[in-house]
Amino acid sequence: MSLHDARYGTDQHGLICGFILHPDAPASELSSQRAAEWLQEGAAERGEGFLWLHFNLSHTGAEKWLANHAGLPHEFFENLRESTREGAHSTRIELIDNSLQAVINDVHYDFSFEASDISTLWLAVGPRCVVSARRRPLRSVDRLREAVRQGEIIRSPLALLIHLLRDQEEVLVGIVRRVTQRIDEVEDKLLAGKLSVTRGELGALRRLLVRLQRLLAPEPASLFRLLQVPPAWIDAADGMELRQSTEEFSVVLRDMSALQERIKLLQEELAAHVNEQNNQSLYVLTIVTVLALPINIVAGLLGMNVGGIPLAQHEDGFWIVVMLIASFTGLAAWWAFKKK
Repeated sequence: MSLHDARYGTDQHGLICGFILHPDAPASELSSQRAAEWLQEGAAERGEGFLWLHFNLSHTGAEKWLANHAGLPHEFFENLRESTREGAHSTRIELIDNSLQAVINDVHYDFSFEASDISTLWLAVGPRCVVSARRRPLRSVDRLREAVRQGEIIRSPLALLIHLLRDQEEVLVGIVRRVTQRIDEVEDKLLAGKLSVTRGELGALRRLLVRLQRLLAPEPASLFRLLQVPPAWIDAADGMELRQSTEEFSVVLRDMSALQERIKLLQEELAAHVNEQNNQSLYVLTIVTVLALPINIVAGLLGMNVGGIPLAQHEDGFWIVVMLIASFTGLAAWWAFKKK
């Protein structure tokens, strides 16, 4: 199933999808009612595996169901209310009550290279259950959902988080590649003297990269802090994979920084080119003004219609005036081009 075929419908409690994942078998889907029963059962009845529930927070029943059945700490709901109230979401992963509380920013499913096409995914990762929630369809979590549906085996809750971070990294790498391709085309046209891009278009790309980096840059630091004192249910293998994913993510952020510098240099080059064109146009206008100055002065003097105008009665007066104007115009032209 392609990502374009992904469905965004929810059940009566806002559940987009729910899975029981096993370390040695493909995942099986379940409804919100079965998920509530699974969470109420004891460890012996549940057996091996863990639960992943993905909710749509735009549904009015989603937050109520989570409060009644998921057993999430109040910090999770505080994050939801705080992010909704302030409208600014900083990426972070924190250890609270033996579970990981994560706020992860991601691009929209229908991303169109606009700085506003970024929304937030909230996660609570515990030893037996992972809860994710969003308000807008996001690319990375939908890639993860399709991978689970197609039978990919995920052995632990932290492995699910690592998979999500790597999906997010792949999405960002795709964005960086497309922006890099666009910048390469602009540079080639700039070197060839065929400019078809404006500073506004480059500014939009730069704003997009700045916003992505500003929202995502705290993530590696928060992950490194977590890795210093991980919870007891995280094994060494998952910790190493999380560290590696963090390092790979840092490389992508550095690439984005380098791309911002390239865009900045291109903007400066375009500004210099525009200034050069303006100076050339101003020079041409100055030349035309200087060349037209003698004829305007003479025409103004001879057009006053007062007595004593020289050569008024001379039979060759017109041609004499023309020769004088031509001489002064030639002298002005020589002076102007000599200054250049």
